[in-house]
Amino acid sequence: MKKKIALEKIRVRFAPSPTGPLHIGGARTALFNYLFARQRQGEFVLRIEDTDKERSDQKWTEQIINELFWLGIAWSEGPDIGGKFGPYKQSQRLDIYKKYLEKLLEEKKAYYCFCSKEELEARRQDQMARGLAPKYDETCRNLKEKDIKDNLQKNMPSVIRFKIMQKKVTFGDLIRGNVEFDAGLLGDIVIAKNLDSPLFHFSVVVDDALMEISHVIRGEEHISNTPRQILLQEALGFSKPSYAHVPLFLNPDKSKMSKRQGDVALKDYHDKGYLPEALINFMALLGWNPGTEKEIFSLTDLVKEFSVEKVQKSSAVFSVQRLDYLNGYYIREKSNSKLAALCLQYLPKEAENMPQKNLEKIIEAYKTRMKKLSDITELTDFFFKESLSYDKNMLRWSKMGDSELKESLEASKKILSLAKKFDKKSLEELLVREAEKFNAKNRGYLLWPLRVALSGKEASASPFEIAEILGREKTLKRISEAIEIFI
Repeated sequence: MKKKIALEKIRVRFAPSPTGPLHIGGARTALFNYLFARQRQGEFVLRIEDTDKERSDQKWTEQIINELFWLGIAWSEGPDIGGKFGPYKQSQRLDIYKKYLEKLLEEKKAYYCFCSKEELEARRQDQMARGLAPKYDETCRNLKEKDIKDNLQKNMPSVIRFKIMQKKVTFGDLIRGNVEFDAGLLGDIVIAKNLDSPLFHFSVVVDDALMEISHVIRGEEHISNTPRQILLQEALGFSKPSYAHVPLFLNPDKSKMSKRQGDVALKDYHDKGYLPEALINFMALLGWNPGTEKEIFSLTDLVKEFSVEKVQKSSAVFSVQRLDYLNGYYIREKSNSKLAALCLQYLPKEAENMPQKNLEKIIEAYKTRMKKLSDITELTDFFFKESLSYDKNMLRWSKMGDSELKESLEASKKILSLAKKFDKKSLEELLVREAEKFNAKNRGYLLWPLRVALSGKEASASPFEIAEILGREKTLKRISEAIEIFI
């Protein structure tokens, strides 16, 4: 049975490492933590785990903060706004970790290990050859104090290991129910390179305790870390938070999502023009089942309806097609003015000088065709070109010959040059009526060549919409250019 959430002061955290861009899976973890906290009037903490000095970079910290802010996920405590449990960057908490490392060493719950990498690898290979699970063999566990001091004075390379107790470790997971591990299989783990360089397992335990984190909601790849951290909590006299491990993302072929197989960074989707509300909706449904047929959820809806107990155990399949569908929905829901402002960064510089009225007409004509904002680039590039380049055969409707095609384009030119009004509605009425006169059986004989002449594309908005946006002069110029192909 899944553990029920007790009534208590709720404090959760999202603790990314700034060693690269924010993974979209990490963004979903942040979302689940945020929803859990908001729903229970709790606190959501952003903590940056940057103790990996070689790989951590401030630019990634800034990008993580910016991307979460863009999504609309707000935190009540963090490195940018502070809080009573700060600092919120682990690189600024080294003195705190040092104090607790010294405590474990003094209480003989941790010790210095001087085994070289070569020695450790040789023992590992030997254990595996004998069919044993590889783990540290405790060579340095009971060194004499004098030997330890001598080795440290000689600056012998060392690490600090934590003594793992030989026992069963059990914990209740809010998603997976009761979980049990045999700690005896772990071996004594390394918790610090030295007193000034703590490693993940140690620093996260200290931070969660001192920041009074009540619930740890994170990816299922951390399940195997949990027994190590529980043993450290017990050794330090800390209380144990509740745990919830959410499922991983998988590609449609059920392989783990990786950079080799597609975009995994949240910023990749941001840059391509996926809307934050679409990504929030999409990520929430990856692993969480609302129990209804409803599929459109705003962030406000999710705060009301999200339940960690309804997060599934099995991995969630990442479907770009589903994301495109949701993003298309949110694009269509936006006003033309708001969508025009969002699309401007994907359009040529010439768009900045275009009258707002015309820009909004372009958006109106193409918003139903867009899956993401960046689609606007290819869909509408012809509006911003002086002349077009395309295969002349695109102009042909069915099996039109050159003379018939030229006749069609000249007819369109004459009709549009005489048109009294040049708005979409008037042009549609005029051109449809004239198209039926030109070929009673099929309007396409007049309208298809006209549309291609104006857009240079096989698929585009209607010629009426395009002509209105281009205006009479540019429309007639493009028809003339198409006619010249056949002269």
